Amino acid sequence: MKHLDKIYKQSGIAWFTPVELFKPWYAQGIAEAILRTANLSVPLKIYEIGGGSGTCAKGILDYIMLNAPPRIYNNMTYTSVEISPTLAEIQKQTVGEVHSHLSKFKVEHRDAMDRSGWGDVEQQPCWVIMLEVLDNLPHDLIYSESQVSPWMEVWVEKQLDREGLSELYKPLHDSLIKRCVEILELDKNDTKQSSIVSKAWSKLFPKPRRCWLPTGCMKLLEVLHAALPKMSLIASDFSFLPDVKVPGERAPLVSTKKDGHSSDYSNFLYAKGDADIFFPTDFWLLERIDHYCSGWLKLQKDKSSLQGKKRRTITIDTSSFMEEFGLPSKTRTKDGYNPLLDDFKNTKFYLSVPTHNIN
Repeated sequence: MKHLDKIYKQSGIAWFTPVELFKPWYAQGIAEAILRTANLSVPLKIYEIGGGSGTCAKGILDYIMLNAPPRIYNNMTYTSVEISPTLAEIQKQTVGEVHSHLSKFKVEHRDAMDRSGWGDVEQQPCWVIMLEVLDNLPHDLIYSESQVSPWMEVWVEKQLDREGLSELYKPLHDSLIKRCVEILELDKNDTKQSSIVSKAWSKLFPKPRRCWLPTGCMKLLEVLHAALPKMSLIASDFSFLPDVKVPGERAPLVSTKKDGHSSDYSNFLYAKGDADIFFPTDFWLLERIDHYCSGWLKLQKDKSSLQGKKRRTITIDTSSFMEEFGLPSKTRTKDGYNPLLDDFKNTKFYLSVPTHNIN
């Protein structure tokens, strides 16, 4: 912890991702997972969205160069889709430290959520990596006056006679919000309707509801499934966040850092461009969205359809993932404590691969 504190003070960076803190071992665990499960009879193709400083890309390329058959490394491609021009340049420098990587690696400076940037549909198998991407994607807030009242969209408006911002509630209209709500409601529709007693109780003691929806994640997965129908996905993110003061289900941590000290906001409206916003990832909902965007979950609404799932998915703790695919011995301290396994308990990995089970 003293070493970590020293790193933060020296760098001036508010927060390091696990792939940065545990380089190269974190990235090499991901590389091993890919090598074990990829179809290596075709050239290996990897896309990374939001690659930061390029640490993950370099770690994976290093590992494959040293541990895979030469033909795998020689024929592979690694494409970083990066929206920040500054980070795009840093990634080229990081990966370019090993000259042979440069012929396999390229950075595309664009928004991954823009379908046009992906070009024609990619029919070959490929891998998509997203590390700590979902927590920064746009979310939408919906509100309900009680447990049985319909959901409404939350808009933010600035009134002329007031200095701050305020919320405005409107009927559901946005298509992304509607699709997210539809996914949330699918399970409820499969169960029996609320009892008369439950409804009566809700009317007597109404309890307002606020729910944050990962609409940015939904849009990104729709684009990825359309452009890369045979992709395998590895995503890692926070399953919960401590000390969240903002109300609502899946509410974000809104925090600012000054002089090395963090302070958290209790209302997202107060953060005027000087705060970091992190959303927890609901991995159950992520899996549902993944199945929905693959087309399978939509089919389940048609009860006559017996088509099997188009994806095989699993959500596992980071420690379990690294014990299976990584080299935990490399990060174990002298007294047995292992920050790679024992820290970041609030993070998980989500793996999703296509299946041929369509019967």
